[in-house]
Amino acid sequence: MNTSNLIKKLCKEKGISVAELARRIGQTPQNFNKKLKRETVSTEELMQIADVLGVVFEQSYILENGEKLTITNES
Repeated sequence: MNTSNLIKKLCKEKGISVAELARRIGQTPQNFNKKLKRETVSTEELMQIADVLGVVFEQSYILENGEKLTITNES
């Protein structure tokens, strides 16, 4: 599942429209929809989306030595 479809699914599950999500993260619905179509949503925006939707965003990188580096919206 790509990022755009995942965001739309989360919105549906949380009972919020994509347009309302866009407004809550400080974007116009038109601009946000363009980003979804192009798959150009930034990591910072993904963290904002997670905060609005009340979910955890986590992105990990695993180094050759097995060390895991993680970015998350949790404090």
